[in-house]
Amino acid sequence: MDNYTPTFKARLGLFIAVGLAIFVIAIFYIGKQQNLFNPVFKVTANFQNVSGLKVGNNVRFSGINVGVVDNIKIINDSTVQVDLFIRKNVQEFIKADSRATIGSSGIIGDRILTVTQGSDGAAVVVDGQHLLADEPLETDAIIASLNKTSANVEIIAHELAEVMSNINSGKGMLGQLIVDSVIANNVSQTIANFKKSSEGLDRTIEVTQENVFEFMEKLQLTVAKTEIASHALGEIMVKINSGEGTLGMLIQDTVMANNLDQTLINLKQSSQGLDENMEALKHNIFFRRYFRKQAEKNEIERKESEKEAAEEEIITLPEEH
Repeated sequence: MDNYTPTFKARLGLFIAVGLAIFVIAIFYIGKQQNLFNPVFKVTANFQNVSGLKVGNNVRFSGINVGVVDNIKIINDSTVQVDLFIRKNVQEFIKADSRATIGSSGIIGDRILTVTQGSDGAAVVVDGQHLLADEPLETDAIIASLNKTSANVEIIAHELAEVMSNINSGKGMLGQLIVDSVIANNVSQTIANFKKSSEGLDRTIEVTQENVFEFMEKLQLTVAKTEIASHALGEIMVKINSGEGTLGMLIQDTVMANNLDQTLINLKQSSQGLDENMEALKHNIFFRRYFRKQAEKNEIERKESEKEAAEEEIITLPEEH
């Protein structure tokens, strides 16, 4: 050492000091990452497959690194135990029903173990407690599923391209509809005809509404004629029941005759009820105006007829003298 100059000795001392400083800083940093200088507590979780998790990987809670994986050991052919060291200052936030899951820090990052938040009413986790675990998703299985999906998408894309090619070339009904202008014109004409038909249907409905009142008047006349016909039919049936005529002689069954008499009575009562309904219809708020107009029209026609008859009588009297 006596042969070295003071400058060299100073540089050597500075190099050793810097090296020691870097070493201390590295030890402190690694110790901090591994929680060597922080109070910790231990929990365990069992998995069937740790999916590449290693000793020293981070443990996260609520997205924050709170500990490290301390040990991984195989318990049996279907169980792997993972020991975790977690900082003591976060113990109060981890519940006894929290669950451990294995994920990754990014798409292709290192594996991490995540502790989920438990329920509010659960007790705080204690040192040495066992947490329930959720099995991780295998990356290989996801990739295999994506490969299968990709193959299916490729097949679908190929089939779709072929379908579009056939349509563009005019094949099939859809292709003819798109390419053939005659078919397109026919479709347009059909739509126009349908529109005209719907307009005609609207007009038909309007005409039908206008003819409702006329229909009701004719219905009243029909009811009156039905009553007359039922009266005449009743007289005929009386003669048949008394045994008059050939038909009366053929029908001698008293039970059938009684049933027929009852039917005639019901028919007469129905015609009377229908007359009553028509009379009530005249006073209905929806048809009262129509029947009032009809009565006024009939009264005007009656007066005109009487006036014409009187004029004809006056013209006829001088000719008789």
